[in-house]
Amino acid sequence: MKPIYPDDGDGDREAVPGPPRDPDGAVDTPPRTLDVDGQTFALRRNECDGTDYTWLSGPNPGYGFGASPTLGLSLDQHRKNIRDFLAMVDPATGRIEDD
Repeated sequence: MKPIYPDDGDGDREAVPGPPRDPDGAVDTPPRTLDVDGQTFALRRNECDGTDYTWLSGPNPGYGFGASPTLGLSLDQHRKNIRDFLAMVDPATGRIEDD
């Protein structure tokens, strides 16, 4: 079966769909989850070529942090970012407290 393209041309056979975009044109990539030391985080790329880390297993829904730039970081580097965050969290409140 021959593929059909809107312009009846051959098209680019190597083309792949790009990442989904929201109505404003920003990349809308689905989050990926990462478990670190028994804690689960959702990682989502943000508009600053960084990462938003949401603490899914934490006591405060939606709580987390962001880091930028993070393009090209390995999973071990993302784990380090998460461990650094967890080291600052007050165990009594589940939040980073101001001094």
